[in-house]
Amino acid sequence: MTSTFMGLEIGKRGIHAHQKALYVTGHNLDNINTEGYSRQRVEMSAFKPIYLPSLNREETPGQLGQGVIVERVERLRDQLLDRRIVLQASNEGYWSARDPYVRMMENLYMEPGNNSVRSKMDTFWDAWQELSMFPTDTAPRTAVIERGKTLIDGIHNRYHGLKGLQDQANGDIELTVGRVNELSRQIAALNGDIQKIKAQGDNPNDLMDRRDLLVDKLASIIDISVSNQDPDEYMVHTSGYILIQGQIGRQFDLRKGIDTEGYAHIFWQDTQQEMRFQKGSLGALLELRDVTIAGEVQTLDNMTMNFVDLVNEIHREGYGINGLTGLNFFSEYPFVTNVNGNYDRSGTGVFDSSYIYRMNGQNVLEPRAQTGLEGVITLSGANGDVQVPYYATDTVSDIIARINTSGAEVVARLNRDGMLSLKGTPAEPINGLRENPDFVIRHVSDTGHFLTGYAGLLNGAEGGAFDWGTADAVANLRDGATFAVAPIAHPSGWIEVNPALVRDPTSVAAGFGENGRTTNPGNGDAAQAIASIRNSPVMVGQLATFDDYFADSVGRIGLLGEQAGRALETENLIMKQLNDMRRSISGVSVDEELANMLRYQQGYNAAARFITTVNSMLDVLMRMGA
Repeated sequence: MTSTFMGLEIGKRGIHAHQKALYVTGHNLDNINTEGYSRQRVEMSAFKPIYLPSLNREETPGQLGQGVIVERVERLRDQLLDRRIVLQASNEGYWSARDPYVRMMENLYMEPGNNSVRSKMDTFWDAWQELSMFPTDTAPRTAVIERGKTLIDGIHNRYHGLKGLQDQANGDIELTVGRVNELSRQIAALNGDIQKIKAQGDNPNDLMDRRDLLVDKLASIIDISVSNQDPDEYMVHTSGYILIQGQIGRQFDLRKGIDTEGYAHIFWQDTQQEMRFQKGSLGALLELRDVTIAGEVQTLDNMTMNFVDLVNEIHREGYGINGLTGLNFFSEYPFVTNVNGNYDRSGTGVFDSSYIYRMNGQNVLEPRAQTGLEGVITLSGANGDVQVPYYATDTVSDIIARINTSGAEVVARLNRDGMLSLKGTPAEPINGLRENPDFVIRHVSDTGHFLTGYAGLLNGAEGGAFDWGTADAVANLRDGATFAVAPIAHPSGWIEVNPALVRDPTSVAAGFGENGRTTNPGNGDAAQAIASIRNSPVMVGQLATFDDYFADSVGRIGLLGEQAGRALETENLIMKQLNDMRRSISGVSVDEELANMLRYQQGYNAAARFITTVNSMLDVLMRMGA
């Protein structure tokens, strides 16, 4: 049976529903500039009618409605679009972090320009060329020393600039990991609040907006994916691991060590397993620090070490006008003081390794001569030993070229005296860790006789293999073969012109002696030999000449900058399109909200007018009853 005051209840429900809709509209307008806010809509539905089907219902035709109620306040989001943005954000974050670092690297190289390392090296070669023409004068010797200092200063500046960028990237990594931990904690805490509110049957729209905003920020830092199949189990994954599960937000630790040069690496706090990220700004910073910038430092070190070794090799054989010989032009500092390169790598107090940078055979070889030998040379590589076969029809140059293109971390050349020279190159980092030292030959063996009897380098076949994993490994070199101990790490940061030459420029060698006697004062052959290094095939890593090195450096850094710029522009356009699509769905439109405000206001007024009319009817009934 209907109530006398049923009309008042219907009007009251209408007022409350439209009043709430007006409040939601005002909430939307107030948050029009709030980051991450999604517009909300009130979903109204008719209140359950009176006289539902039952045996005791009143005999009256039809069902009488009882007004309107607010079913829910819903936020407008496209879940598929949100997941697409989360996946795309890591790419944009990656290039956004990488691009400024690459541009700073470009500024360090200053190529081409008068202040570049290449131009300073050119003036250094020119000074030696001038000395070769005036070997009896002191002024050209002073010029050689001063231009050598200028060149070394340029190399030092580039090294310290690169190391500064590497240190900056490491600092950014530490800050970014802290940010990831904080976001993980905040998202997990929001999950707990959202679960509690949902358990009461409400929609925590503003909290879910906040969570989605934090997830978007997290997605720009690391590559993540989100799963929310179970309302009580909101999960965030990264690289196949669970990062956030409901109210649990896992954390990361930072750990430093000698093998990482003091730089921080990332580990799970609970399992202590190392974590590597490939995407997002954190992935970009890790790649910059451990691969891109570290690779540039290694390349500079390689050029510097080869440059110093070649200049010193010739200068030691030359004589100054004061009759001195055997002096290095550049100061060399070996990694170990043991003359055989013996080193205690395991830290047990016993020599267990041999750190040898260069080894030279004792026999003079003709580059175009066919060896008539067959065998397989085995050399150390980044991912294990590398095998280099040679055949009877190969010339010496063919075998050397095959070694240099094999991918081994050893290069070969014929030195000035025509003897085979093998040198260690910078070791490839493995997962960002320096597992092998730079400029150390780790293994050399030959199943045939090219490295033994022909080149005069190794004692014998397999039994005479050189391997760095034992002390006194140089005992397996042939009598008469020479070697050099590996240098201290990063020679581009510490190399200097020999102070003895700076104190006495007359010690700078210009000519070679003959039969153990000092050089003729007018002999400039040594200076000419050093000047000719500029265009000689000296094997700077896989590159033939120093000109090749500089051309490769300029091209490589230019391509890195172009790639980063274009990729960032592309990712920005993609993200702009996705965000525009999201704003079209979830963004607040002033015009639309004002239109809704008028609509709800009219509904409110209509409900109020209805209550007034019902109240008048009740007044009539009251007076009739009186």
